[in-house]
Amino acid sequence: MKQIKIYNGKILTPLRCIENGQIIIEGERIAYVGPGDASPGDFELINAGGNFVTPGFIDIHTHGGGGFDFMDGTEEAFFGAARAHALHGTTSMTPTTLASTNEELERTFAVYEKVKNARHNGADFLGLHLEGPYFSMEMRGAQDPRYIRDPEPSEYQSILSRSGDIVRWSAAPELPGAIAFGRTVRERGILPSIAHTDAIYEQVLAAYENGFTHVTHLYSAMSGVKRINAYRYAGAIESAFLIDDMTVEIIADGCHLPESLLRLIYKIKGPGRTALVTDSMRGAGMPEGESIVGSIHNGQKVIIEDGVAKMQDRSVFAGSVATADRLVRTMVKTAGVSIADAVQMMTSTPAMIIGVDKDRGSLVAGKRADIVIFDENINIKATIAGGRIVRKDGVA
Repeated sequence: MKQIKIYNGKILTPLRCIENGQIIIEGERIAYVGPGDASPGDFELINAGGNFVTPGFIDIHTHGGGGFDFMDGTEEAFFGAARAHALHGTTSMTPTTLASTNEELERTFAVYEKVKNARHNGADFLGLHLEGPYFSMEMRGAQDPRYIRDPEPSEYQSILSRSGDIVRWSAAPELPGAIAFGRTVRERGILPSIAHTDAIYEQVLAAYENGFTHVTHLYSAMSGVKRINAYRYAGAIESAFLIDDMTVEIIADGCHLPESLLRLIYKIKGPGRTALVTDSMRGAGMPEGESIVGSIHNGQKVIIEDGVAKMQDRSVFAGSVATADRLVRTMVKTAGVSIADAVQMMTSTPAMIIGVDKDRGSLVAGKRADIVIFDENINIKATIAGGRIVRKDGVA
């Protein structure tokens, strides 16, 4: 069994930072975490160079990267996006769809079935996240209006029957039939998440009581305080703050949310209830210019500029082009969050939200060997996914 020893690092465990610590990896698992040195043995040695050694980043909302979208309908797209994000520290991800035709969804299901257990040079796949099509038309953002509709039991039951790989489904809880939809997916072990919504507090509360315990990209495509017949009502944003146990995710790319809101979310929800997500489209890790959000065959044209993707009329963002290291960097350098808390928001918290925290998300003996090494500016030095060193080219 291949053994790797990482030494001379600042190792972030769930309880402390171990200076000059070491990690021993056996196969796909962590065998030891603690003090140590570069003593000889049958190891492949990795000198962390005094840099931080943390759990691998877990991205629970990404549509693609490196020029690929998960809805392109090819194995190359899945592997290409997974490799691109792994080079920026992501070791686990939930490939995410957009509102589309059911035929496109089924193609995505079929490709995922082929790639989900394949050995490859990139981030591991944790299951599929369906974003849509059950959204508020007013809060659709960059979602294609051709495919937005209310949940119908016959349709979502049919979709559920076609894939056992769905782990999360985002929807607007105020739509007719949405509460029943939420109960149905929760009963199947799928996380229903509030997204692209114009809901008020009473509707969010009812949704939470029926399984919608998470909020997709807080503030983005989401109602705030609103007036109805001259009276003010708390929107979905305020509801996420009011319900203490509601978890949230944020696109901390420095564009979607300003410093003030990043600090507010961190202050109210804390690192244990806030996950960082890229919500990245194919332009993540790519040069600025024209691109496509959604599938290469049936997506919408967008423009990448100023570090973010925009609709062509520049009226609304069309998804981020962030990578996980950028999210952590923004929280540390812009929002003033400690490295330990920013890493928690990119590792153990998303692992808890998606239900994989028993196996990954922290540096503990026995867990999967998903590890990232980076410097004080969160520049990635090495990524190890399941005991495999991620290379720029080729399979480890």
